[in-house]
Amino acid sequence: MAGNNRYVAMTPSLCKDTSVAIRKELANGQAPYAIILSCSDSRLPPEIIFDKSIGEIFVVRVAGNIPDPIILGSLEYAAEHLGSPLLMVLGHEKCGAVKATVDADGHAAGNIGQIVKKIAPAASKAKSDSKGKEKGEIVEMAVDNNINMVADSLTENSSILKHLVKEGKLKIVKGKYDLDDGKVTIMK
Repeated sequence: MAGNNRYVAMTPSLCKDTSVAIRKELANGQAPYAIILSCSDSRLPPEIIFDKSIGEIFVVRVAGNIPDPIILGSLEYAAEHLGSPLLMVLGHEKCGAVKATVDADGHAAGNIGQIVKKIAPAASKAKSDSKGKEKGEIVEMAVDNNINMVADSLTENSSILKHLVKEGKLKIVKGKYDLDDGKVTIMK
């Protein structure tokens, strides 16, 4: 989180060391200390908001930060084969994929429908828990629900991740990025 603090304070050190020597060292292998499952939103590139350089974090991005079997395979690879001990599910306020799900009531055309379908349980829970709340508040509740549900689903849908967590070799955390101030808040 120190990197996010530097980013928020406008004192990033991005590209602090992308020298030829570092690139050559990384050409022989990588050992990122964290895995980030993040939304594809162009406003939150993990390498920048955590002030990290090449080789430090393994990033998997998809709209709504939702896992399908291919995304899970990427997470498993980083955790099992690269030995990354930390996996963060990183969502963000005002997520377009979540808003689209709330707006579309769980249905959308084309392949976007597959994204909406995955986020629909989070949106449904937000709607049922949101008596008297405005739409923006419902979307934010759905964002939080989605982050929590995705994090919970990782060990439910991946025996590899479940085993690594059980063995104490992997910790899964949840984070939410604030678009206005740039802070990442760790969620419970």
